[in-house]
Amino acid sequence: MTLVRQLFSFHTVQQLCIVLGVFAVVATACGSDGSSGGGVSASGDEAVESTTPEAAATEEPAEPEPEEPEEPEEPGSITLVTHDSFALSEGTLAAFTEETGIAVELLSSGDAGQMVSEAVLTAGNPVGDVLFGIDNTFLQRGLDAEIFVPYESPNLANVPDAFELDDQHRVTPIDYGDVCANYWISEFGDVPVPTTLDDLIDPAYADLFVTENPETSSPGMAFLLATIAKYGDGWEDYWTALRANGVVITAGWEEAYYGEFIAGGGIRPIVMSYASSPPAEVLFADPPIDTPPTGVLLDSCFRQIEFAGILAGSENVAAAQQLIDFMLTPTFQEDVPLNMFVFPVLEGAALPEVFTDHAVIADDPLIIDPATIGANRDAWTDRWVELVLR
Repeated sequence: MTLVRQLFSFHTVQQLCIVLGVFAVVATACGSDGSSGGGVSASGDEAVESTTPEAAATEEPAEPEPEEPEEPEEPGSITLVTHDSFALSEGTLAAFTEETGIAVELLSSGDAGQMVSEAVLTAGNPVGDVLFGIDNTFLQRGLDAEIFVPYESPNLANVPDAFELDDQHRVTPIDYGDVCANYWISEFGDVPVPTTLDDLIDPAYADLFVTENPETSSPGMAFLLATIAKYGDGWEDYWTALRANGVVITAGWEEAYYGEFIAGGGIRPIVMSYASSPPAEVLFADPPIDTPPTGVLLDSCFRQIEFAGILAGSENVAAAQQLIDFMLTPTFQEDVPLNMFVFPVLEGAALPEVFTDHAVIADDPLIIDPATIGANRDAWTDRWVELVLR
């Protein structure tokens, strides 16, 4: 190595040592008091404040501001599942929407039997939120399938207890009516108008009566139940006698009333219909009439009660409860008579004049407990088919 390089290396090493020495002094001066926080240096100057990870870990974290709970939003609409006889005036459900902001979409599911069958098949995953129109002849089937969730409306305070057939409030009574034999008054002269079920099997009334198949018709089922309620174990003998007396069976009410019955151009003057049929005859008569041409055989009347219930699995339970409440207000209750020809269950609900003048209600209607109907319905209808349609 040349002398120049030796001198260069020597001076370079010297400079490096001096620099390292300075850093060592500074480091010693900064940490000489053993403190991990701020303080005053040996020279009297204020030291820079610092925080170690250990100190930071012991500090209390800032508490977050509490969040306001979000109010659940009302749904824009809910779905009301009904049978195909459901009808209301145009402004009735609009009044509910104006009051609550909730629109009601209607979904018709055929007749009452079809509607209940679909609800059973979709139990827990319903096609709607509220079901209207299940009556006491189908009620037990719906309850057994657990298609409803309980809800006790405060408006039930204004409904007679006799209409509340489920003490768990899985369904709410909305309306009622009587299924009864009707007769065309002017056709009876030499033979008096019928007054009892026994008259229908009297040879004097042979070939005069038409009723509906209980397997396919709600009034047909109601009439079968009326005979069971009336005659008990003797109902089979009654139907055997009725068949021998020339009864005609149709698939449904329309085929009976507007087909075989005189009202629709038929020849039979007795038909299984409703206690509210006479006011309907007056209301829709053309030309207008003041007195109905039909009468009601009160001895034959079977009481039907229609219910509404919140479907299990609905995502809009609060809104559904509001709709149930609304169905028990005068706005809804007073609209049903002239649209569905049934009676409101709400005490004090006003009836239209045509009802007060011409509708009748049985004082002692025939009725069977829904649980008994549910347990025997299939066996009864199967036996009926053997007796009447064989």
